[in-house]
Amino acid sequence: MPHELGRRGIIVLSAVCLSCLMFGLEISSIPSILPTLEQLLHADFKQLQWIMNAYTIAVTSVLMAVGTLADRYGRKRIFLIAIAAFGLTSLMCGVADNVVLLIAARFLQGLSGGALLICQIAVLSHEFQGGRQRAIAWGWWGVIFGVGLGFGPIIGGAVAAVLSWEWVFLVHVLFAAAALVLTIGGVHESRDPKASSLDLAGIVTLSVSVFCLAFYITQGADLGFASPAALAILGVSAVSLVAFLIAERISRRPMFDFSVFRIPAFSGAIIGSSAMNLSYWPFMIYLPIWFHAGLGYDSVSAGLALLAYTLPTLLMPPLAERLSLRYQPGAIIPAGLFTIGAGFMLMKFGSAAARPDWLTMLPGCLIAGIGLGITNTPVTNTTTGSVSSDRAGMASGIDMSARMVSLAVNIAVMGFILASGVLAHLKSTLPGLEATQLRRIAERIAAGNAASAPDLTGTVVHEALASGFGWVMLYGGVGVWIMAAISFLIFNARPLRQPGMQCPE
Repeated sequence: MPHELGRRGIIVLSAVCLSCLMFGLEISSIPSILPTLEQLLHADFKQLQWIMNAYTIAVTSVLMAVGTLADRYGRKRIFLIAIAAFGLTSLMCGVADNVVLLIAARFLQGLSGGALLICQIAVLSHEFQGGRQRAIAWGWWGVIFGVGLGFGPIIGGAVAAVLSWEWVFLVHVLFAAAALVLTIGGVHESRDPKASSLDLAGIVTLSVSVFCLAFYITQGADLGFASPAALAILGVSAVSLVAFLIAERISRRPMFDFSVFRIPAFSGAIIGSSAMNLSYWPFMIYLPIWFHAGLGYDSVSAGLALLAYTLPTLLMPPLAERLSLRYQPGAIIPAGLFTIGAGFMLMKFGSAAARPDWLTMLPGCLIAGIGLGITNTPVTNTTTGSVSSDRAGMASGIDMSARMVSLAVNIAVMGFILASGVLAHLKSTLPGLEATQLRRIAERIAAGNAASAPDLTGTVVHEALASGFGWVMLYGGVGVWIMAAISFLIFNARPLRQPGMQCPE
């Protein structure tokens, strides 16, 4: 129980859990207010994507760098800076009066959020170093992180309904102030005298590659996917990726030590980590649009409907741990991924019902959430447990980076598929309209703004939106099934080196 931690331990854990709640809510609460932002800030579909993607790309950019900075200059010091920066950037988001400023503020918020996440892990690891106290601290951290992600949609919807959308961001100013007080009063300063130098080349090249790829997918339709400008952006992404691989290969202290990928358990778990963010998490960005525009629910009702999607992720981890001990992660992780895919297929059938509502979507939402709950904890435990203890931090960084990179890319991919599905339906229904006009209408419908297409009947708009979401659900289901098969094959492959040689210094 928490009282076993002692007074200072409780203060430290409270500071960490509060910052953890802030980070989780800023991922999961924002999708529920996207329809509101689309209407009040006149954001188009691509801008709605960037409101989410600016945060995730920024988180990815700083994950590994902040860990090194915290080890070198002090974990408490960097943690305090991260908390203060998160509060300040949340204030910037809350006072933004146009969508461009909001996207810029979200990027800055993501930078501080990534720092916040890494510092939480560093502080917990140092303050609770063994025994029952460590188990209690990490257990509570996991619960609060799950609450932030799982209940974010309903919290965001409720805050926006009772107060305004701005308070979905501004509430973190208050949380940050409380976390600062707790951190100053409870957390001890700590450093690592053997901290390595910052891998600037790896950080910059990976960030540029991810950003350019997401930009190409999101803006490609406007630029023309085969246009010189678009191909140049894609080329920069490819060259940056190659530069990243080379930089990590020649660096004395690389951000990513690719030798760990020779361990089948590690590689199979990383595939599982990426697969969850190919399907489940990016779809949570778009599912509120379906509930809001497709089913006609208000923000609170849409948030309540989303609980069927998120709540199982909080309830399933204890069962997942027991299953992993009995059947091994190499079976449980692919099985969890397959379950997520089954949920997406059921959601596809539910959205295509004659009269779709939350009941037709319920089975698929529950099954997808159960699959995520089965997969998530074993993935994390396997990535850190399959390497030597001195590389657990690096393994955790690769796991988190894989999640954020795949999330950023698939937010863009799912948005492109959604708009393309709506456009394909409109082309078959309205062959007389010219292509540019149809694409603009399709993007507005995909953003949930049916009112922007006054010349179309409600039936045409709803059918187009249902068609687009059908494409997205099919992608999520088939994509995660393919990844499940790859993960299973990797788990059952022979290691390229003997166990004693898996992680050379």
